[in-house]
Amino acid sequence: MTASAADYLACWVGGRHEDLPENVSGTVRLDIRDDGSTDHWFLTIGDQQVGVSRSAEEADLVVAGDREVFDRLVAEGTHIGAALVRNDVTAQGDLRLLMLLRRLFPGPPDARHPREVAVRAVATHRTSESHGGERQ
Repeated sequence: MTASAADYLACWVGGRHEDLPENVSGTVRLDIRDDGSTDHWFLTIGDQQVGVSRSAEEADLVVAGDREVFDRLVAEGTHIGAALVRNDVTAQGDLRLLMLLRRLFPGPPDARHPREVAVRAVATHRTSESHGGERQ
């Protein structure tokens, strides 16, 4: 397994995220349980910026689960929505913020962005047309 969720949150989540909507803001607390203790991570989201701190203060959305689940979010690209449906995590509060978490955690290792796939397909189509590959 690669980095733990705690390492990922501490090193990679904070800062600017251009794929976050500019008009969405809120606070998210991640409660990561491990062997009877709970680590609290507090995310402040606004203007495509994410602030990360260690705090148990109230948040617009609280997501709780075991360390192993959060580690899978990082290492395997598990979708946070799928983890919620499987009851691997619980969420209380503004569930619209839950989908923002998907943009903060890495996707599956073999995933490609749909825009990149579409651009590659258009480029391949244009290349085949320019080399006489047009249909008649």
